Amino acid sequence: MCGIVGYVGPRDCTDVLISALTKLEYRGYDSAGIAVFENGKIEVAKSKGRLTDLVKKMEKEGKPNGHAGIGHTRWATHGEPSDINSHPHSGRRVTIVHNGIIENYKELKQFLIDNERTEFLSDTDTEVVAQLLDFYYEGNPIRCIRRVLHELRGSFALGIVFADRPETVYAVRCESPLIVGQGKGEAFIASDVPAILKYTKDYYLLEYGEIAVLKNGSVTFCDFHGRMVEKVLKTADWDEDSAEKGGYPHYMIKEIHEQPTAVKTTITPRIENGMPNLSECGITPETLRDINNIFIVACGTAMHAGMVGKYVIEKLARTSVTVDIASEFRYRDPLIGENDLVIIISQSGETADSKAVLNLVRETKAKSLAVVNVKGSSIARDADMVIYTHAGPEIAVASTKAYMVQLAVMYLLAFEIAYAKGKIDEKECRELIAGLQNIPEVIDKTIDAVVDECQYISTKLITADSLLYIGRGLDYALSMEGSLKLKEISYIHSESYAAGELKHGTISLVEDGMPVIAVATQNTLLEKTVSNIKEVKARGAMTIVICDEYTEIDEDAADYLIRVPKISEVLMPMVATVPMQLLAYYTAVNKGNDVDKPRNLAKSVTVE
Repeated sequence: MCGIVGYVGPRDCTDVLISALTKLEYRGYDSAGIAVFENGKIEVAKSKGRLTDLVKKMEKEGKPNGHAGIGHTRWATHGEPSDINSHPHSGRRVTIVHNGIIENYKELKQFLIDNERTEFLSDTDTEVVAQLLDFYYEGNPIRCIRRVLHELRGSFALGIVFADRPETVYAVRCESPLIVGQGKGEAFIASDVPAILKYTKDYYLLEYGEIAVLKNGSVTFCDFHGRMVEKVLKTADWDEDSAEKGGYPHYMIKEIHEQPTAVKTTITPRIENGMPNLSECGITPETLRDINNIFIVACGTAMHAGMVGKYVIEKLARTSVTVDIASEFRYRDPLIGENDLVIIISQSGETADSKAVLNLVRETKAKSLAVVNVKGSSIARDADMVIYTHAGPEIAVASTKAYMVQLAVMYLLAFEIAYAKGKIDEKECRELIAGLQNIPEVIDKTIDAVVDECQYISTKLITADSLLYIGRGLDYALSMEGSLKLKEISYIHSESYAAGELKHGTISLVEDGMPVIAVATQNTLLEKTVSNIKEVKARGAMTIVICDEYTEIDEDAADYLIRVPKISEVLMPMVATVPMQLLAYYTAVNKGNDVDKPRNLAKSVTVE
């Protein structure tokens, strides 16, 4: 959520800031603003709404012109979206942009009111930080920032400019992600790499408590105690083109089409001579053999990937797996043992709730495994072991290819655990791996096979007030993700239920014309699932059934059939998820929604 950018260099600073913020729009926001040094003074422009609203406002009122400044896209946490609550926020001598939450802002606000009779213009916690910096500022920016950091509680990142330090930008990270880009004679700060790819692929990862100073096109670093820090310059392994739409109307549909490549890139380095090999991730058969229980902890889509992982690991490895929502896990005082494994799944590797779980695990003797897409992210660095997914940049807020590669990792892990524990033999393991290696090609075929049908069926969904997704076993785990995708971008209320639970209350919601999407890819459960489909059909539901190309479904059960290629039952979620992604996408398109940037949502949730 939110996006921070900053620039020092020879280019037009306003143009750079707006361009960089555009690349961070996927993170979700409701207002935007910039602060630029113009003739030695800090000029601020900000507006509620989209970046286009800010640009129009500057065209009308004049844009700041200079070569150093900071910018921000805000996702409201304290105070409603408005021009006044938009970032940047200023004291008399200090202007800042801020991601995250200041937990003790009320105490600090009262302190400032009591000691300086400070007048606050906004309802934000951010303005409190700006005023606190101003309160302590005595001419030494680093000393001032360090002093304020000692008083702040929460998870945050800051971009800061001081009125008497023209052409200089300061940045600090405390939990919330922040990078520092280095170009030729210019430097940048940003919440994520895509913001700077137009200008440079070289960047530094700012660590917790570190302060960066951007001046004269170069960067210096110091730590929480003011000591100078030498950092390693990293280079992004993807370019600006890979973060662009490439001719597709939306990022989401582009990313759906990128799934075959992403899966292949993710699994290929982890398969050796037809067998899973996760040694590069710090995972050995000996490590897996001794595991007693597994906890999979994640949020949203990543949690749904974990649900599929639970079914497959328990089925093949006969090892107990508990899946928890990260925001609930640590508050239920979980029983984590010495030989247990906690798997934390996070696309960004910066999800606040998931990071908090990792902190809890470190207090036990259990092992932690991170499954993340962003190299060098906080969760990746802090876990005992890490499996990087190779989805590349995912810009659309509604996750597709990141989910698909998370599934691929869950399968690789399940196969290796099962083989390490002796629950499957080498022949069976090789067969499973061969099936997984074939998945990229099958996903490609599936997109071509179902896209027209999904596009047509989506026209039947746009007037619905509510939908149900149902399934059994792996199909139920999959239906949870299908339901989330639809509600995220179409804004149609949707819920998923285990099909067998319909009769225990949920079926009372079914009425004439209500769409029910049934996933029926598990032949061992097909007869029971079809019975449940007929139950809702008998009560007036419009039924849409996703099944394989050879499954026989009674004519009186399905109004619409979406058939996908048949593969091993255990791998079917990686194929059956495609039509659900496409149904959600085309329903949102047909409703005229902003598919890539759905309302109220953010790509990376860095606050609790």
